[in-house]
Amino acid sequence: MKNVKKQPAFYRYMGQNFLEETEMKKMMILLAWSGVMVMVACAGGDSGEVESKGMMQEIGAGEGQVDIIAWAGYIERGETDPAFDWVTDYEAETGCKVNTKVAATSDEMVALMNEGGFDLVTASGDASLRLISGGKVQPVNIDLIEGWDTVDPRLQNAEWHTVNGVHYGVPYQWGSNVLMYNTGAFGGEAPDSWRVVFEEMTLADGLPNKGRIQAFDGPIYIADAALYLMHNHPEMGIVDPYELNRDQFNASLDLLRQQRELVGRYWHDAFIQMDDFTNEGVVASSSWPFQVNLLKAGGAPIESVIPKEGATGWADTTMMHIEASHPNCAYMWLNHSLNHNLQGDLAAWFGSVPAVPSACDNNELLGPDGCEINGIDNFEKISFWKTPTSACESQDECVPYHEWVTNYIAVIGGR
Repeated sequence: MKNVKKQPAFYRYMGQNFLEETEMKKMMILLAWSGVMVMVACAGGDSGEVESKGMMQEIGAGEGQVDIIAWAGYIERGETDPAFDWVTDYEAETGCKVNTKVAATSDEMVALMNEGGFDLVTASGDASLRLISGGKVQPVNIDLIEGWDTVDPRLQNAEWHTVNGVHYGVPYQWGSNVLMYNTGAFGGEAPDSWRVVFEEMTLADGLPNKGRIQAFDGPIYIADAALYLMHNHPEMGIVDPYELNRDQFNASLDLLRQQRELVGRYWHDAFIQMDDFTNEGVVASSSWPFQVNLLKAGGAPIESVIPKEGATGWADTTMMHIEASHPNCAYMWLNHSLNHNLQGDLAAWFGSVPAVPSACDNNELLGPDGCEINGIDNFEKISFWKTPTSACESQDECVPYHEWVTNYIAVIGGR
């Protein structure tokens, strides 16, 4: 994130909200993980069986508001930094007030959408197909999306939001789960492998990594372990970190159990992770560019890298609830979400890559090299999040997501 002028206010505004909601989020995540097992079982692991329901044919008068579930930092109205505001102009143009509910994980987003009462969600690939299979989102009529032809062609028909040729959302942003590290702990040299968070070692500062690393608090993180094994133990035959047979899955769990002895905290709250790097001695973890940019803007000795094994990542899609109470305002937001100013400003703010590539050009906040810095050239290095299913392309049968959920809970619990 560039040109952050009010970092203390940002921490007060966002950090307080996150800390106050921590316990509620834990409950929501547990509910989501329980619901996931039912949803995946009902879906039969085959998103191709989803049938398209009716979609809107025209956009009418706005209903006065739109309720959005979003990742932290995705919906900004200038309250945290006046330079970053893509809500105020939308509200003025449409008369639709934007209400945002911040979610910390994909499982929390699924739980909130199951609960209802929301119009839109900025879903990552490990949530989107669950929402489609569970009948929680409706098809999007791309003929009503004015900027559809400006969307990156690699995203337009992506498998995480397109089923049987039907689109269930509008691409928003994408990026990678980077390795964030403290430059002092690594002697100013960038680590070249995820080994620093999976295997015990002494770092360049002469201290062990044990107790000073973190891992993501979500079942999809099993894919990070599988990705590490895929590149460092090719004899295991892993070709897709989300498509694991029983032996590959068990090997990934064993690696995570080994990592459990090193982890100081499993993170899902971006702001708590930033505090841990600033005040609690954490020196390495998977993270998002959002945390990296904010910490660097505050003067912390932080950098990030995509190691030689590549990285997992996210391509987020704005999806519409099947029972959206404000569908017209929702479609107006879907159109607004693709405008160049929003796409470029959000990429500068979050450290992500725009779904609209032309937004990389002539954006004052993003700068001339912003998209390159944020990884626009790394698309092929990223294994994008997707929901594991028993039916998979790379082999006869794979371990489905509900087993990822139960086993990752066990790993975190020390089992």
